[in-house]
Amino acid sequence: MQVHQILKSKGTDGVYTVTPGTTVSEAARILTEKRIGTVVVSEDGEVALGILSERDIVRELAAKGAACLDASVDTYMTSDPFTCAREDSADGILARMTEGRFRHMPVVEDGKMVGLVTLGDVVKARLTELSAEKDALEGMISNPW
Repeated sequence: MQVHQILKSKGTDGVYTVTPGTTVSEAARILTEKRIGTVVVSEDGEVALGILSERDIVRELAAKGAACLDASVDTYMTSDPFTCAREDSADGILARMTEGRFRHMPVVEDGKMVGLVTLGDVVKARLTELSAEKDALEGMISNPW
């Protein structure tokens, strides 16, 4: 399975972005309101400068307390995030996410973001693929011809 198939199955939610300078508290509000785990930090909504996740916010809350909520997202974001292309395989993306210990990856085409895949998206796609393979094999075994 390829990334473009995963994006197609996700629908059209798009990528939630914030601009550098947005406060962490505003980003946290967006995460809560949209029920998502990350926002992409971007000047124009097309180029990912960084990613700010729930984990990033929790880590800073533990280290600095509530004062971190008044800081800008670019203070705590992960800069230059790993990205993928529509043609990349789900297995390859899964390996990169697992190795890098991150859960979100912008999908980029011609230098612009066209989507975002999550670890959950990739695992779901892989499980669907494995289920279809299992059903096909069971059908072949049980077919009496």
